[in-house]
Amino acid sequence: MLTLTRKVGESIRIGEEIEIVVKEIRRNQVRIGIVAPRDVPIYREEVYEAIQEEQGDDEEP
Repeated sequence: MLTLTRKVGESIRIGEEIEIVVKEIRRNQVRIGIVAPRDVPIYREEVYEAIQEEQGDDEEP
């Protein structure tokens, strides 16, 4: 895992098409903005896990 330190307004690039921007830091929460092509799915971790579980349930006999 790569760990980076960023301040509000600073960003991180993933490849040429994805940018993650630190929008706000409050207490123990960080708000981020994500700029990516529309065809790139973006999920919160808990939503992604729920989707994976649901798809796994569909595949069982």
